Amino acid sequence: DQYYPRSHQAANIRQVDFSEDLLPYRDYREYTALHYAVIICNPTIVKMLLDHLADPLVRNSNGLTPREYLYYVERFTGEQNTSIEEMLHQKETSYPKDKAEHDERQRKAQLQREKEYRKKHPLEDALKARIVGQLGPIHALASAIRRKQNGWHDEEHPLVFMFCGPSGVGKTELAKALAQHLHGKQIDKGFVRIDMSEFQHKHDVSRFIGSPPGYVGYEEGGQLTEKLKECPNAVVLLDEVEKAHPDVLTIMLQLFDEGRITDGKGTTVECKDAIFVMTSNLAQHEIADEAELLRLEASVSSDAQSTGTATVVEPKQQQQQQEKAGERQISLSRQFIDKTIYPILYDHFHRDEFLGRINEVLFFLPFSEEELREITSRELSRWAEKARTRHNIAITWDPEVVDVIAKGYNIRYGARSIKYEVERKVVNLVAKANENDDVLDGGRVHIVVEKLGEHRIPKIEIPERGGDDSKKSSIGSWFSKN
Repeated sequence: DQYYPRSHQAANIRQVDFSEDLLPYRDYREYTALHYAVIICNPTIVKMLLDHLADPLVRNSNGLTPREYLYYVERFTGEQNTSIEEMLHQKETSYPKDKAEHDERQRKAQLQREKEYRKKHPLEDALKARIVGQLGPIHALASAIRRKQNGWHDEEHPLVFMFCGPSGVGKTELAKALAQHLHGKQIDKGFVRIDMSEFQHKHDVSRFIGSPPGYVGYEEGGQLTEKLKECPNAVVLLDEVEKAHPDVLTIMLQLFDEGRITDGKGTTVECKDAIFVMTSNLAQHEIADEAELLRLEASVSSDAQSTGTATVVEPKQQQQQQEKAGERQISLSRQFIDKTIYPILYDHFHRDEFLGRINEVLFFLPFSEEELREITSRELSRWAEKARTRHNIAITWDPEVVDVIAKGYNIRYGARSIKYEVERKVVNLVAKANENDDVLDGGRVHIVVEKLGEHRIPKIEIPERGGDDSKKSSIGSWFSKN
């Protein structure tokens, strides 16, 4: 009807598909099912709709409620249906209360379903699937989010975190993983990333919250405020917050303290349900040095314990011990945090009230050797999946390959250095072999380690065409002139 009210086309459709009690040329825009049930004078359908909380107070395009149509039904048919009149009158009186009770039951049921889902799919598991190591930050973050989801939080303020640690250890990735878990397919709106290095000057405040009337950029709005208008409960990543101008930090303090902010257009943006994550490289060298020292002490302690009386350990028990050892993570002492890290943070920000509004300061440590091997394995698996889907090429590798690539870890670049090593030492070889038609669609490539003097380097082997895996041809190594 909204496209062709009272037209012949609409009338023809009504005559074929609708009840004969409906006048074909009448305007039926904004009619509800309850309107139609009253018009055809069917008390059974009216009762069913009312029992399922159909709204008896809604008005159509003519401004009439379903009960007000009874007058026209009686006028045209000469029949008076008191049962429909009584049902509608009773529901018009009780509907607001019934609807409120129904909505409350639905809300509680939805909360219970969400709670059951969280029990079956803990946030920690979702984060661990994306992040290697960093169990301390993962558990602390998950605990804070769980309190918020279950109503054990301060609803007047947003959650605020600061992630401190060296570059490339998972700070940004953890924020992304959290947003992915909370917002799913709405990740484009649910995750807001702002590079704070772009707000190093006083005038950059206008780009942060929007320019005032009469200034350039007024119509565009602020980078932060416009995103929060679209998704008030977004995960907001404020990357490298230590580079922001003090005036920008003042705006952020207001945001954290009041849970809302006024943009350049004078609109108040509510963000009490948002989650703010600030990342910082402050004290990264101190954190890295302390982590290395703690790992060295843990290794010495482990070696000392292993020199005791030998005991026979069952294979299953040995596997469980290895898994527990992998789960154990070193953590910075309270004394080191208070005496070393916090003074660095205070010295930079010069504002106790700003740091005081942070719910959790989480510390990310450089990766251990075992974690580096896991990162390498994940990266190799990622490229193997790409090779399979893009080129129909199967890639396998010896365990030694993982150890060789993991040696290329650079603490300054973190996990990125492992990704670069995989691309340089493995992907380049496979790509060249594919370019030279040494390996075609449907082919296989196996990565091995070749010893050249003191060096161990990856090399690819390709089974000869003909299906005999025992016959392999070596194509080249990373040291080969490409």
